[in-house]
Amino acid sequence: MNICNIPDRWDLVVIGGGITGAGIFREAVRMGIRVLLVERVDYAWGTSSRSSKLVHGGLRYLKEGKILLTKASVEERERLLEEAPGLVEILGFLMPVYKDQNPGRTALSAGLTLYDMMARGHGHEFLETQEFCMMLPHVKEQGLTGGFHFYDAKVDDARLVLRLITEAVASGGTALNYTEATEILRNGSGNVSGLIVHDTEKGNLRELSTSAIVNATGSWAEGLHPSPDEKRHLRPLRGSHLVFPHWTLPVAQAVALIHPDDHRPVFVIPWEGAVLVGTTDLDHDQDMIMEPAITEEEISYLMKAIEIHFPSLDISIDECIASFAGIRPVLSEGKLPPSEESRDHVVWIDKGLVTITGGKLTTFRRMAWDALDAVKAFLPPLFIPDRTAAVFPPPPDIPGIDSGLSRNAWKRIFGRYGAAALSLVRTADPKDLREIPGTMTLWAELPFVARQEQIRHLSDLLLRRVRIGILVRDGGKEYLDRIQELCEPILPWNKNQWKTERARYLDTIRRFYSLPHRKPIIEEKHEVIPFLRRLWMSLQHRGRTRRKQQ
Repeated sequence: MNICNIPDRWDLVVIGGGITGAGIFREAVRMGIRVLLVERVDYAWGTSSRSSKLVHGGLRYLKEGKILLTKASVEERERLLEEAPGLVEILGFLMPVYKDQNPGRTALSAGLTLYDMMARGHGHEFLETQEFCMMLPHVKEQGLTGGFHFYDAKVDDARLVLRLITEAVASGGTALNYTEATEILRNGSGNVSGLIVHDTEKGNLRELSTSAIVNATGSWAEGLHPSPDEKRHLRPLRGSHLVFPHWTLPVAQAVALIHPDDHRPVFVIPWEGAVLVGTTDLDHDQDMIMEPAITEEEISYLMKAIEIHFPSLDISIDECIASFAGIRPVLSEGKLPPSEESRDHVVWIDKGLVTITGGKLTTFRRMAWDALDAVKAFLPPLFIPDRTAAVFPPPPDIPGIDSGLSRNAWKRIFGRYGAAALSLVRTADPKDLREIPGTMTLWAELPFVARQEQIRHLSDLLLRRVRIGILVRDGGKEYLDRIQELCEPILPWNKNQWKTERARYLDTIRRFYSLPHRKPIIEEKHEVIPFLRRLWMSLQHRGRTRRKQQ
């Protein structure tokens, strides 16, 4: 489907295909609204595929007195854990405490106690030094007085967005990626009357009629509607991450580290077979049209945190698989340090145009309700859904298919694809129901999403539909032949287009998902070289570890 074959008239148009827009789209469809979602690039292309992969309340918000924001986040975390098993999963956290650390044991204990009360479960505990070191081997022991164990949750952020969109489409909504809203149209009274949309790749333009638009474009929101408060504007803040193989940072649970320079938390998170280290919090002064990328300054900042807290591992930046960076939409008067800015969301109403920006991934559903409450005055009479209803239908029992998949693999597939998971497995070649090395992704997921999920480019497939691009060194270059073999019968690309897509994808990986000092990624005909490189680095690491133990 494209802009040439959709209806002219809509009750509501949602602009922005990140988590905020996807949540609004899903709730609007449930309310019986004739709704269209348009996204300028690809679904989850911006912040919503570049987060720290956490569904959490945010302990630091308690320190800043944001009790209601923390409470709402914790309540939504608990609901998502119940409603989206396999997609949102419980995650144990460890936090070491050192002498003269700020915040110290007393302050952290108070915050975690309040955190537990909000969740009505998942209690925390303090572990003495010896027990804590057993839970977290390799942690720096000098000055260690013990540490806390508590719980939060993790998510595949892009798959959360895509599941919201695909299930809304299955229920009657319409969504288009690579479709830009270029102009908001108004009548003589200044009320919204429609918009102009543009297929950013095919060049087609289309005028659509609607009296209600929600601007959910995050950090780009003021491009469609300037802030009505001349003192508060969007302040794009960049958060960057490093990705390491699990053997480099062998943690069984997530770790919250206090950075020695600014006392911010830096997380080490086991995720999808790799380990993420992040995040930074800096003003983003680069071109907002370009994809964000990590800087040398941020690399040094994150490496310092893990080198100080895990000195015995002797971790090298050369062991890093990938990096990624995202832009947070924060409303600011420009007076506070980035990490002290509020993560609350705001809603602006302007005669049929409702803008919602700010906020957190975890509270996307509450943001959706706030946006729909604000826009309902410009909509036809509509059905108000039960806000206690689950955002996702309950997962079915594991079907009796002799697929060879483990119970956990089934749970993961259902979490990411919902009811479509059954079709994915039933139509797969049995040999493709195996994990791609270095990831938890099945080969069979690639042709399935290529057929079902509006792929325009190879980066859509490998960076958002599945996450190979940030989980395997060089963006999974060594698997591109196999990926092409699986998806060539489905994607409408000839041999030259495949060659172009591969080159474009590897350039994207080099520029935005690698380290700034890495050499260009060139396709190699024989893939033994990357294998030997990884083997050599692994042997070097094991040798260093043995020498330190001796």
